Amino acid sequence: MEMSSRQAILENIRAGVPAKVEHPQISLFKRGQIDLVAEFKLHLREAGGASQAVSNAQDARTKIAELHPDAKVICSAVPELAGTRNAHDVNDPHQLADVDVAIVRAQFGIAESGAVWLTEEDLVLDALGFLSQHLIVLLDPNEIVSDMHEAYRRVRLHETAFGCFMMGPSATADVEATLVHGAQGARSLNVLFLTASGR
Repeated sequence: MEMSSRQAILENIRAGVPAKVEHPQISLFKRGQIDLVAEFKLHLREAGGASQAVSNAQDARTKIAELHPDAKVICSAVPELAGTRNAHDVNDPHQLADVDVAIVRAQFGIAESGAVWLTEEDLVLDALGFLSQHLIVLLDPNEIVSDMHEAYRRVRLHETAFGCFMMGPSATADVEATLVHGAQGARSLNVLFLTASGR
């Protein structure tokens, strides 16, 4: 039986598929002894963010009140700090339009960039990290890695539908090369160093 043109094309494609090869192993680059928290703070500040050390949840509440004394709607996605709205009770991102301050906890931070890793489980609603006027990120100082090589070893994309590295508040320098923070998202980002419960 003569092979159809379609079958012939598919057979040629199959014959040309290279054999599977293992992905190369990327070595872990050691940067020597560095103060991870100090480097994280430096790069976060350079990105327009800020960091604060707090000793417990009550201290964190006091610090948030100092940072945002006029905030009326505080949406919390963390159990340690109750806001005026619980992110787990929000079903529609449109309900986040009036959020002054959002509180989330990052899984880890990256010293070389001052970025934090957040997934949809951390944000509860992805829009929470981008629609709120101001963002408070809780970060365990013990969960800071040196660089992006280490960070990617901790990213588990097969366990979440969404994740992002966030570094400082939103910013743009498109217009006349002038840097503007808060142009398309959160106007400020403060990282509160608070050890995760259970550690």
